[in-house]
Amino acid sequence: MSEIENYIGLGLTIVGVIIIYIFGTRHTARVKAEGDKVLSDARAEAERIRTENRNETQNWASQQRDEVKKEVREARKEIKDSDRELRKREDKLDRRMDLLSKKESNLESKEGDLDQRSSRIQNRESDIDDLIEQQRENLERVASMSREEARENLLESMKKEVEHEGDQMIQRMVERVKDQAETKSKSILASTLQRISSTYCQESTVTSVEIASDDMKGRIIGREGRNIRAFEKSTGVDVIVDDSPGVITLSCFDPIRREMGSRALSKLLQDGRIHPSRIEEIVGETKKSLNEEIQKAGVQVSYDLDLPGIHPKLVTLLGRLRYRTSYSQNVLSHSVEVANICGMVAAEFGLDQTLAKRCGLFHDLGKAVDHQFEGGHPEIGATILKRYDEAPEVVNSAASHHNDVPQESIYAVLTQVADSISGSRPGARGESLDRYIERLEKLEGLVNSFAGVSNAQAIQAGREVRVFVNAHKINDKKATRLAHDIAKEIEDQLTYPGEIKITLIRETRVVEYAR
Repeated sequence: MSEIENYIGLGLTIVGVIIIYIFGTRHTARVKAEGDKVLSDARAEAERIRTENRNETQNWASQQRDEVKKEVREARKEIKDSDRELRKREDKLDRRMDLLSKKESNLESKEGDLDQRSSRIQNRESDIDDLIEQQRENLERVASMSREEARENLLESMKKEVEHEGDQMIQRMVERVKDQAETKSKSILASTLQRISSTYCQESTVTSVEIASDDMKGRIIGREGRNIRAFEKSTGVDVIVDDSPGVITLSCFDPIRREMGSRALSKLLQDGRIHPSRIEEIVGETKKSLNEEIQKAGVQVSYDLDLPGIHPKLVTLLGRLRYRTSYSQNVLSHSVEVANICGMVAAEFGLDQTLAKRCGLFHDLGKAVDHQFEGGHPEIGATILKRYDEAPEVVNSAASHHNDVPQESIYAVLTQVADSISGSRPGARGESLDRYIERLEKLEGLVNSFAGVSNAQAIQAGREVRVFVNAHKINDKKATRLAHDIAKEIEDQLTYPGEIKITLIRETRVVEYAR
């Protein structure tokens, strides 16, 4: 029995070994097949990755090539722009060289004139010496004349001779200056004025507000005057409520406050809710919007004139000029017009246009705050411009455009001329009847005060004065000097816009009757 069990166990063992061998062979084959499949999949994946990397590399190379081409194009464009800018600078330098050569030729011609004048003066001195010698010989022959009488006679004779020569020299110089300067100045100013397309501005600060009915006056005043007191305290404006129908008057020395009060009162009338808290709210909103408009106006002016780098405080002061008037002419519009004229005239003379525009734009800057500080607006404006590091030419132009201080540069002269042109253009400024009559009376009285003047008449609104002289007291030579003296005295004594033409008339009338 045990042997049988041993045979059976051995048989089972052999059968198990056979079964294990069979299953192991099948498993090895399956594992090998799966390994081959994994290997083929890995090779396919590697081929795909290699293909994608190759495509990405080609795309990256293409992008790099495009960027390099773009950089090359931009570099070429910058080179072309630089060449164009260099050519412009070369043209500008050529024009300046031409201008310098013209000035040198003018200086040479003036030196020649001075040499000729010096030779003439030397000849005249020799003639005077000869004349003195002749007078001395004549005096020696006259025994009845004392030394003092002879000396007085000689001095009187020399004085007349020198006055005669001086009158002739003044007349020649005036004629020569007119011939050389009149044509050129007319051409430059005509070209400048033709290129300016600015409108005349007759704005005035609003000082009255219309109301729908007189019943609104009581609401504006409020119970025991609390509304009007709150409004005056918030705006700094005096409110005048009188018997004038449909109108409330606002009074304040500050034009900005007056404008703010006018706008705030108009908003309150439209809103209908008038009480202290609402008044403070409306005034705050109006002040904020007005400050924004002031800043925007200053920025717009600097943009229109192409003047970068203006200090923000100066921009604000320029915006304040929008609500400031002078002789009914808006000061900001006047300043812009002066800046344009300065720039155009500077271009004709080959000067710095940007600097000339800044001089013209800031010349009346002091009017923005002249009610807050003591002194004239030229002095105030110059102080402000100096504080914010403006160029010395700009500071001097603002300080000297009314001849309060000497003019130190050609830009100050241009500013004064442009200011006169802008202020004297027809319709640019207004003037009350009383001031107009007073100005004409002062002009005529000043001219009539000169010896030899028989009558003076101011015409063309005071832009010309005709002077009638006594033909027996004033000869042709003295007439030239008298006209020059009158013009000088008017410049020193009177204040006026633009210029005044002096026309001196000397005539002799002979009347006879045939009977």
